[in-house]
Amino acid sequence: MENTFPFKIYPIPEHLRVDDALFGITANVESAPALEGYFYLFEKYGFGGGGPSWEEHISTILEEEAPELLDHLTGYSTAARLLFYADSEATVRAFMRVILPIFADLGKLNKYFSQTDSSDFFE
Repeated sequence: MENTFPFKIYPIPEHLRVDDALFGITANVESAPALEGYFYLFEKYGFGGGGPSWEEHISTILEEEAPELLDHLTGYSTAARLLFYADSEATVRAFMRVILPIFADLGKLNKYFSQTDSSDFFE
């Protein structure tokens, strides 16, 4: 798979699978130095910047742009890590087509945040 920054994609070993999840989509939002700018951008707009905050924004974008994908993803994020489980490689590719253009570029993410209302989000 092509460059997926800021996300990492990995196949889930059979003995560790939850439900029908075959792939993990993750970002170590608390400990990856390369993601430090994301934390400050989330904070600038009043968002937490932890995994649940990333998950909430990604889920909101998916609800608007590709709601059918939400049936194929399950979120298990923690404060330190964004984590989605995906049921197929096709789901991962569709996720990347929708989310990566926004999250791979801090300028585009800034534009997205500037159009949101922080009171609509919990994290």
